[in-house]
Amino acid sequence: MTNPLFRTDAYLRQAEGRVVAHTAEGGVILDQSLFYPHGGGQPGDSGRLTWPGGKLLLSDTRKGEAGQIVLIPDPAHAGAPLPKIGTQVQQLLDWDRRHRHMRVHTALHLLSVIIPLPVTGGSISAEKGRLDFDMPEAPDDRDDLEAELNELIARDLAVTEDWITDAELEANPGLVKTMSVMPPMGSGRIRLVRIGQGADQVDLQPCGGTHVAHTGEIGPVSLGKFEKKGRQNRRITLLLQD
Repeated sequence: MTNPLFRTDAYLRQAEGRVVAHTAEGGVILDQSLFYPHGGGQPGDSGRLTWPGGKLLLSDTRKGEAGQIVLIPDPAHAGAPLPKIGTQVQQLLDWDRRHRHMRVHTALHLLSVIIPLPVTGGSISAEKGRLDFDMPEAPDDRDDLEAELNELIARDLAVTEDWITDAELEANPGLVKTMSVMPPMGSGRIRLVRIGQGADQVDLQPCGGTHVAHTGEIGPVSLGKFEKKGRQNRRITLLLQD
């Protein structure tokens, strides 16, 4: 099982690691990973590995078997030599891309606050994100929703995490907002992302992704299209402004 360094420090930009395996497809598995693997609508991280006499550009990160995290070499460098098993490498994260994912991801949590309806899907990129809501009719107050969202962001609320047991989540099913993806259970504990503290708390939900430490870090956002996706689904897109 790969130790997920991003879980304890989403702001870590570089770290060491040791190669423990290669995949049949040419991926690299380390004992600990700075890179977040694709999941929950958030893309896998990119970056590079360096070691004495070599380097490897990474275009993606994916989940492997038994809790392993697989680093995917950039296809433009196909055939480049992989670091040998046992090699100590330096992991260097494409921080600008990751940080934008963190901003978008946290903003989507806030979008689910101002539109308190079940979420049926979502995705994140470095420029924008979207949520699909169980919403038969599109809201007619788009400008008001955008203003409310930016007001929440500007409050600079703290974003923290807690952990609960599987049993505690089962006893509080209302914590789960996303209908399409259930939080991973079976390990004994589940991570909750909290926005705001005490009387200022505005959101608490299971999530394994990376987030900014305060909402003010997101910066201004705008709302894009409200699209109809099926009989009861409405897709709302959110865009970063810088």
